[in-house]
Amino acid sequence: MSALGTIALLSVALTLCYALVAAQRDTPPPRLWTLPAIVCAAFTLWTGAAVLAEGLFGFWDNHVQSLWGIQVWVDLLIAIAIGWSFLAPRARQVGMSPWPWLAFTGCTGCIGLTAMAARILYLEEHGKAKHLAVAS
Repeated sequence: MSALGTIALLSVALTLCYALVAAQRDTPPPRLWTLPAIVCAAFTLWTGAAVLAEGLFGFWDNHVQSLWGIQVWVDLLIAIAIGWSFLAPRARQVGMSPWPWLAFTGCTGCIGLTAMAARILYLEEHGKAKHLAVAS
């Protein structure tokens, strides 16, 4: 198996492990925000390498060459829309304006979305939610 294939399989395995652990918990563990922050940093580095090697719009050819490429593109857009619909209200609850994050996500995809998730989880953990601040 190629190095890229190994990285892809490892990514799938880690995602499944995270999903299984998250599904078993009623409350988030402490410092949960570090997980999306680490994923965001690692994926940003990977994306930077891809941009340097294949150009800023190198992804486009992958997404329009075949039905599978288009399927992956649409799947990504659906996943981002679902993630956004869950994160935007939580962002408002912790005092974040969602609009800059929407622009960031629109330009970077899941890099922006994972950064937004990390920030929301950080603020929630540190009691920065508006409803918590009002109640104190």
